[in-house]
Amino acid sequence: MKVLHLSTFDIEGGAARAAYRVHQGLTAIDGITSNMLVRLKSSPDPQVIKEKSWFTQAGPFFNRLPLRHYTQRERKLFSPQWGPDSLAPTVNQLAPDIVNLHWVCNGYLRIETLKKIKYPLVWTLQDMWPMTGGCHYSEACDRYHNSCGRCPQLGSTKENDLSRRILERKKKAWSGLNLTIVAPSHWMSDCAKASKVFQNFRIEVIPFCLDLKTYRPQDKSFSRRVLNLPEDKKLILFGALAATADKRKGFDLLVSALQKLSKAGICKDAEVVVFGSNQPKAPIDLGFKSHYLGHLSDDISLSLVYSAADVMIVPSLQESFGQTTSEALACGTPVVAFNATGPKDIVDHEKNGYLAQPYSPEDLAKGIAWILEDDERRQNLSHHALNKAIKEFGLDIQAQRYKSLYEKILM
Repeated sequence: MKVLHLSTFDIEGGAARAAYRVHQGLTAIDGITSNMLVRLKSSPDPQVIKEKSWFTQAGPFFNRLPLRHYTQRERKLFSPQWGPDSLAPTVNQLAPDIVNLHWVCNGYLRIETLKKIKYPLVWTLQDMWPMTGGCHYSEACDRYHNSCGRCPQLGSTKENDLSRRILERKKKAWSGLNLTIVAPSHWMSDCAKASKVFQNFRIEVIPFCLDLKTYRPQDKSFSRRVLNLPEDKKLILFGALAATADKRKGFDLLVSALQKLSKAGICKDAEVVVFGSNQPKAPIDLGFKSHYLGHLSDDISLSLVYSAADVMIVPSLQESFGQTTSEALACGTPVVAFNATGPKDIVDHEKNGYLAQPYSPEDLAKGIAWILEDDERRQNLSHHALNKAIKEFGLDIQAQRYKSLYEKILM
């Protein structure tokens, strides 16, 4: 079986790493040939192919052009995907048995290109863009259930705005496709079922996976020495791409929770570790001494930082899955997250972490204290965290699920 994955990047960013991990898992299965076709290649993997056409490289420029008319829009990624590309001829020339799409935005894949691809399609949802009028997370808006228009992220008050036109393009171009949707969480599956675009397509749930040979518990003292972190403190970890800048990641809620703990005199021996952001020029009062590790792009460094921590906090407002959550569990680190969106599939409340009431800084603080204040409890949580990762998030488990799905589609 020949599988071709389409992804804007191969390993840059969480969505790309999720796609690459599917590719890695499938490569290990006898009888499957897996390749990736990407715009930007960063890995040395010979099975990752860079699409070198001028159209592909100019995609981000074309993607921005329609947005110039929306001067009041929020400065968040919004993908019209209207510029030309040359992907369909390349895909058809490679002649795979099945094409698995992942994150194909920021001008990589034109919406209308899918109907030109001759092979069965699977789309692994890395965020909400495939089902919306251009935004990557809908936040409090549910207009993608019907027609979009009056898009809050565009700052638009018009019904027939760019978001509505994008949604109409998707409905028209993708109607009748041999397309199966894979959601990494039940929340994403529910979103897809409610959407105007995907409500009539087959939707499966397959969680994102991990290489458990890399994401595993490391010696805590060793990990802290390597990262130059204190060995005599309880460490509260938070991290993501653009961790402190992306409001969706919930850093402001974490700050509020930490300040509440500090003012109450709870967890006095704790310090905070942040990855995905550098030390801010204007100091942020977290209530505790803080350590900023900057951007960590490789799996080994991430495994070390998870292992160094006593608890991982994932206060995101919306996550398709929440890979930092599963990565932390695989390293034996319990997680505090909100009981919402993707992370609620990963964290089992008071078994391998704590699910706080959305979106309460008070309950987030309670969860942090509940884990840190009892060493025996934390050890039990750590044990169950590792077991959850082994049973559900291994590369081989996910790859077999995809293999089974592909075989059913190709029957």
